[in-house]
Amino acid sequence: MSEERPWLKNYPNGVPANIDADCYPNLVSMFEETFKKHSNLPAFTCRGKTLTFGQIDTYSRQFGAYLNSRGIEPGDRIALMMPNLLQYPIALFGALRAGVVVVNTNPLYTPREMLHQFNDAGVKAVVISELFAANLQKILGDTEIKTVITTSVGELLGAVKGAMVDFVVRKVKRMVPKFEIANTVSFSEALKQGKKFTLPDHQGGPDDVILLQYTGGTTGVAKGAMLTNRNLVANMQQNQAWMQPFLKETEEVAICPLPMYHIFAFTVNCLVLFSIGTHNILITNPRDLGSLVDTFKKYPITLMTGVNTLFNALVNNKDFKALDFSSLKVSVGGGMAVQKAVAEEWQRVTGCFLSEGYGMTEASPVVSTNPLDGTGRLGTIGVPIPSTDVRIVDEAGAIQGPGGVGEIQVKGPQVMKGYYNRPDATTETIIDGWLCTGDIGTMSEDGFFRIVDRKKDMILVSGFNVFPNEVEDVIAGHPKVMEVAAIGVPHDKSGEVVKVFVVKKDKSLDQSELIEFCRENLTGYKVPKIVEFRKDLPKTNIGKILRKELRKEEEAKSAE
Repeated sequence: MSEERPWLKNYPNGVPANIDADCYPNLVSMFEETFKKHSNLPAFTCRGKTLTFGQIDTYSRQFGAYLNSRGIEPGDRIALMMPNLLQYPIALFGALRAGVVVVNTNPLYTPREMLHQFNDAGVKAVVISELFAANLQKILGDTEIKTVITTSVGELLGAVKGAMVDFVVRKVKRMVPKFEIANTVSFSEALKQGKKFTLPDHQGGPDDVILLQYTGGTTGVAKGAMLTNRNLVANMQQNQAWMQPFLKETEEVAICPLPMYHIFAFTVNCLVLFSIGTHNILITNPRDLGSLVDTFKKYPITLMTGVNTLFNALVNNKDFKALDFSSLKVSVGGGMAVQKAVAEEWQRVTGCFLSEGYGMTEASPVVSTNPLDGTGRLGTIGVPIPSTDVRIVDEAGAIQGPGGVGEIQVKGPQVMKGYYNRPDATTETIIDGWLCTGDIGTMSEDGFFRIVDRKKDMILVSGFNVFPNEVEDVIAGHPKVMEVAAIGVPHDKSGEVVKVFVVKKDKSLDQSELIEFCRENLTGYKVPKIVEFRKDLPKTNIGKILRKELRKEEEAKSAE
């Protein structure tokens, strides 16, 4: 670790400088301890149905035993592909207890995106919400997947309520496209079958990879960050230590609107808060502000995680503003920059400081966060969490002092093992143990960090990374497109949206045709919101399209 850590003087009372990353040999041992300690307490609630820690213990053991009975062995991969449902933590804990590597997969992925991730990871089994099974059907034959477990929204909500929910989802809202996949099994049937088998104890080592969390890459090819037991135990301990002075074991109620397949909610809600006996309230559809408001009415929410767009939507909702926030102690924003105006309004409405943090998938993910005692600074990403070193390095490789500008580099036990099957990318990203983030930042005299620029080409839409190359590759595949360039442009609600500049090959091409083509091949947040047709695009003398020139043009327009 660095000899100098100026940020330590800003640590709240009770937060240690370092944590023990080896306090558990693996995540499973943490689960076992937590299940025993909090057996009778509520663990997860979704749509009014609550499961205790003891029930999660039983069901996850059954699920793990079922996987084992299907010939899925330790080290094999399982994809979890669903929104926030009770089925997620059961499948997650069950898979890890069986020694199976979890591959979190965005359920909104198109067939093309699914195919890449499943084949890259070597996925052999998948748990998928029936809402998205039709897409799986299109590519299943081109994968190694032999076990498909489907689940419905209402499946674990009880016979009567579950049937009602599924009727509305399937028949009224018609949200389930028809699919035919041979030899599927329902989630509840998998649990039932699992009762017949015993799950062998699997004690993985600290360096075993247990999670493949995919992240975008500058080439447009998603890469699997290999996160080990030690990485995730460390980040759990780091965040727990940071929150400890402000949270009481077994007494917290957290609202979880962010999807748990996203690394932020995965670590904070499924690991950190779970480990201290927190009651997590799962929100299946965070865009349904009414359900969020109702949840705040029904439960004494003490902690909330979210992204800027969600906080902004809530403070502009009259029903939300009328609520009682006396129990709310901690609000944490991640995934994208929290705008100063939003943070100020959140504090005015709720009386709770909105603490912005910083992280990335490759760091499990949390690197830094603002103090939770009200001493945080708006517009910064806070200070490094315990056992974490952060430095600023300029283009020449010189380490910068306070006020200097350069790349943010991170060292700590939460830094990934590397990218799966990408040794070159790993070597480029981790140098002498330092994770090169690609983000440009600066540090104050007393150790607060601020991002001044970011990965040059990355577009950040509502907390999700969009890499222009992927969007361009898809659009370039349209037979009527000659050339294309993608950039991010500011947007009030999502921070940024994708804008594309297109040179036509066929004059008949229009915006609606192009966007429809994108919708078939890209997840919703990657689909361009703005299309500008041009006769040509700015290029270097060797013909490389200059996205930076297009960004400059857009900046000049907005400044007018």
